[in-house]
Amino acid sequence: MIATWLTLLGGIVAIAVIIAANGYFVAQEFAYMSVDRQALRARVAAGDKQAERALKVTGRTSFMLSGAQLGITVTGLLVGYVAEPLVGSSIGELLGLAGSAAWITAVVLAASTVVQMVFGELFPKNLAIANPTPLSRTLAASTLAYLKVFGWLITFFDKSANAFLRLLRVEPVHDIDSSATAEDLEQIIDDSTESGDLPKELSLLLDRILDFPDQDVEHAMIPRSLTDTVEPETSLREMRVLMSAGHTRYPVIAEREEPIGVVHMADVLPCASDDDRPVTEVMRDPLVVPTTMPLQSVLEQLFATKNELACVIDEWGGFVGVLTVEDLAEELIGEITDEHDPPEEDDLTPDGEDAWVIEGDVHLDEVERELGRDLPRGDYETVSGLLIDVLERLPEEGEQVRIDLPVEGSDLVEDDPVRYYLQVDILEIDRHVPAKVRVEMFEEPLEEEPEDDEVHDGAAHPGEESSPGSGGGSPSRAHADADPASEQEEER
Repeated sequence: MIATWLTLLGGIVAIAVIIAANGYFVAQEFAYMSVDRQALRARVAAGDKQAERALKVTGRTSFMLSGAQLGITVTGLLVGYVAEPLVGSSIGELLGLAGSAAWITAVVLAASTVVQMVFGELFPKNLAIANPTPLSRTLAASTLAYLKVFGWLITFFDKSANAFLRLLRVEPVHDIDSSATAEDLEQIIDDSTESGDLPKELSLLLDRILDFPDQDVEHAMIPRSLTDTVEPETSLREMRVLMSAGHTRYPVIAEREEPIGVVHMADVLPCASDDDRPVTEVMRDPLVVPTTMPLQSVLEQLFATKNELACVIDEWGGFVGVLTVEDLAEELIGEITDEHDPPEEDDLTPDGEDAWVIEGDVHLDEVERELGRDLPRGDYETVSGLLIDVLERLPEEGEQVRIDLPVEGSDLVEDDPVRYYLQVDILEIDRHVPAKVRVEMFEEPLEEEPEDDEVHDGAAHPGEESSPGSGGGSPSRAHADADPASEQEEER
């Protein structure tokens, strides 16, 4: 009887040790998969030896995972091997049920499986995910020792598996790629902002920084219609008067819209106040860039040439605007104002739930950040350009335009998929283009199709009634493209 009790006790202890070993390998696997390598590198730089060993393990992630899987497999087999002969048989003898060994074995194996799942799998897994850095540092020395002792066996299984992979024309890798693309970073920023872990202001700054390399000169430049320029015949006396308005640099534009130089305040001030010489005598050579040049390249050229202003030309060589260092800085941190700038209203102002009042020259990427949705893209940069493209003509004040937004993947996974659209009311027109608009965002079931006489992108002329989201009242291009002959009949 004593021997049976000792056998039972020994079996329970053996199972506990095996389950603990199984938990060790599970914790090892998830700790090194979850650990932040940058955090480990920071600790290594501070002289942390444990972190140095942990970082060494992460350098061979595939090999470490193979070792952990080997340990998990072996310990899992050992539980079943020990449970039945030591624990199951002993319980049968103690209960006097030696002839009913089958159901006793089943009960013992079921109980050991439950214990193994809880304490050998789930508990260490959750512990490792919750505390990857301290756990990876704690396990580093023993993990390196284990990989060294059983490295030959791990290598054998690893190379065998890799050989089968190559038969399938798949090249194995020895480490997990922990780098992130720009798209990955954007998704991380979006997720962190939604969860509240990242302040909105910091999220906006990071988003602009990630967008900067993809933007070109046309996106950030001041257009020709808003640029103050001078002619080559302008006198230095006249330049002093012009510069008193606040600008310190003026492009000099010759005939056929050719930029031939830039006048700097530093070159005008030393001249006499009644100097009638032309500005061509003091102007400097201009830095000329095309509209399609990436902003990063322009920034490098501005620094290399020690310029703060570049003249922008189109594909025909005509002057179309200027780009300054301040414009580039605003692409990163937003609008910059100084004492010379007149007080202005915000370019994008909330006007109720899912509604905004927006200036027509606001760039689409700024609107996208506010809406949290992508806008249709084309050969335009601003809200006014989008409206002109949708209407295929110049809009009118008081007109209402509907713009369908691109369907995103997240819209399709909902139980009731929806699509979003914008209802845009044109509040002001300046220089024939929208200067101020009111934008409101709506949603509707995705499966709902437009009627035959309705097109979703378009406009309703001033005075026509429309109700957001209603079928017959939705703004449509049919209003904009009415048949002229039909209009004449109606007038008669």
